[in-house]
Amino acid sequence: MRISILGLEDERFNRPLTLIANLFFEESQILTSQTDDADIQIAFQLQVQENIVVSAKLTDQSGKALFAEYQQDFKGADSEKERFKQIKNAVSHVYLTVLQDLTGITQKWGILTGVRPTKLLHKKLQEGIPAEVAHRQLKDEYLITDEKIALMHHIVNRQLTVVPDLYSLEREVSIYIGIPFCPTKCAYCTFPAYAINGRQGSVDSFLGGLHYEMRKIGEWLKEKGVRITTVYYGGGTPTSITAEEMDMLYEEMYNSFPDVSNIREITVEAGRPDTITPEKLDVLKKWNIDRISINPQSYTQETLKAIGRHHTVTETIEKYHLAREMGMNNINMDLIIGLPGEGLKEFTHSLAETEKLMPESVTVHTLSFKRASEMTKNKEKYKVADRTEVEKMMNLAEDWTADHGYVPYYLYRQKNILGNLENVGYSLPNQESIYNIMIMEEQQTIIGLGCGASSKFIDPVTGKITHFANPKDPKSYNDGFEAYTEDKIKILDELFSEKGSPA
Repeated sequence: MRISILGLEDERFNRPLTLIANLFFEESQILTSQTDDADIQIAFQLQVQENIVVSAKLTDQSGKALFAEYQQDFKGADSEKERFKQIKNAVSHVYLTVLQDLTGITQKWGILTGVRPTKLLHKKLQEGIPAEVAHRQLKDEYLITDEKIALMHHIVNRQLTVVPDLYSLEREVSIYIGIPFCPTKCAYCTFPAYAINGRQGSVDSFLGGLHYEMRKIGEWLKEKGVRITTVYYGGGTPTSITAEEMDMLYEEMYNSFPDVSNIREITVEAGRPDTITPEKLDVLKKWNIDRISINPQSYTQETLKAIGRHHTVTETIEKYHLAREMGMNNINMDLIIGLPGEGLKEFTHSLAETEKLMPESVTVHTLSFKRASEMTKNKEKYKVADRTEVEKMMNLAEDWTADHGYVPYYLYRQKNILGNLENVGYSLPNQESIYNIMIMEEQQTIIGLGCGASSKFIDPVTGKITHFANPKDPKSYNDGFEAYTEDKIKILDELFSEKGSPA
């Protein structure tokens, strides 16, 4: 779809307008001049004074015309970036309206294309805005539907029940530890993950660097008296390494990190069933870790083969029972809606198999075509369900979880997600992952250790976020882990200095 945009000269509008257009059309191209070969033309008029007034007139090739107008108060802006954000949202408002009118498609998340919609509601509640007023503002400002606002409200309430002090944890941190190895690479994946076979030298070098980071960050935390809220071992697949390597890693955690016995939650992703062994489960139990993920993604064998997962459905079920027998008391399982070749029938089967196991939590992901994934590079090879069927699968997941006692407790979205939907974590009451809440709602610093791990430093006073990423490939990580650790400690010194501490 070629869309000619008139009346907006700032090229910063191009990306948000393209993202919104892609919600409606398979491939969109924004043209910033009048041209005869555009499929549609949208002419904007924009006035910014004490308030923002935007109008848009859409004309298609048949001469059909649609019109929308929106006006909002211009709130105080601390920066040019914040000022433009308000203008961009107003422009997006009329743009979405005319595209909805043209296509007949309602975007339930309105103009939102970001990852963390629940943050918007948290922010309003922290500012003391009553929930009913906050809901109305979300609907008016962002065009979010009542259905999605109700979901946001349910999740925010659950999070505040699980972590009552969520808004006052800025002086604590969580730790993410990335293990960048998997048995094989899944077709939809863009995580820094390398097939582990034949890479033992890389693994040994990487683990040496990771132990160094853990020691140095642990020393800093102890010296500054900073507590750890949660620790999360992700990847890749953290259980790809050997039982002995896992044992030494958790021993390092207990030796290096402060007050480990009082950390609220330690999670290890054992997502690939083909990495789980009795020896590794023994190691987890030895170090008092009983929260793991075992991720089927699908219970259809043909699907697993198509996406590059070399375990079997039977293996998933057997490893789940093994983990349960060996003391794993909080197991999460991931399912993905919209995998290649799957529709409502296959997803119904996956839910029926999940019902036989009843893990403590189920995370329902909607397939996203991530730019660098094998699946995106070869879209014609991977046929996926259409928007209507994907939405039916999501509705089925909502009904199934409610019927079986699961409640939604965290949510995030991704670019190019099928049906413009979302990923939702459901759990049985009091079995929620605190780390998932912390990473999504950005209320505290999360320090990333290991290859490909991202740190998110949040100023305890201003809330400003600083991102810092370790390199994604093991060689670069091994060559520079000491320097990356030092850089992170400098940022932490600045954020948690006496000058920067809240009173």
